[in-house]
Amino acid sequence: MVLYLIRHAESVANKERILASRLPYHLTAEGKHDADLIASELKRETSLDRIISSPLVRAVETAESFGKAFSLPIETDDRLSEHDLGIFSGKGYDEVKTIESYESDPLKRWDWCPEGGESYAMIAARVKDFLHSLEELPANQKVLIVTHAIALRLIHAVLKHTLPHYPTTFPNNGEIWKVDFTKTGAVHEIKSLLLGNSRDFMHRP
Repeated sequence: MVLYLIRHAESVANKERILASRLPYHLTAEGKHDADLIASELKRETSLDRIISSPLVRAVETAESFGKAFSLPIETDDRLSEHDLGIFSGKGYDEVKTIESYESDPLKRWDWCPEGGESYAMIAARVKDFLHSLEELPANQKVLIVTHAIALRLIHAVLKHTLPHYPTTFPNNGEIWKVDFTKTGAVHEIKSLLLGNSRDFMHRP
């Protein structure tokens, strides 16, 4: 099996520096253009068998670009949703820095749970469950997973067996990670595919 993991393209919340969390922010016009471009470039490199997306608007809109390019339906799975930031959802990046109860240090977020939200440990549990569900797929399947920055970082950690340690840098909007597996099902390699303009996108949570 080969997995292609992508962070959604630029959303309105990214552009306005807002913690989108589970809120229904759409892609910007530029984000939609970038998603179309990256989808067309990936189409030239590989085929896909399935597209599975977070149900959040910005992820689904990104997935739709790939669905159109590959003529595939979009499946959604709640386990791929973004970090639920509870009371901090919808607040500006700069605003939350002044709130004492907001934990901005990613190295301390494993057990930190915002009021009404979820911790990184909780996210890791749901993405791990999602990945286990993929083990039932045929070995020759190529699957595109459309999700969010935090979920991607924790998926990376689950695949590499490094939990509770995880990458502290954010994947770019529109950045794709290709995951190759060995014949025994172990992860052989995770590498970034910088297609379209993804190398120029900002690192934003």
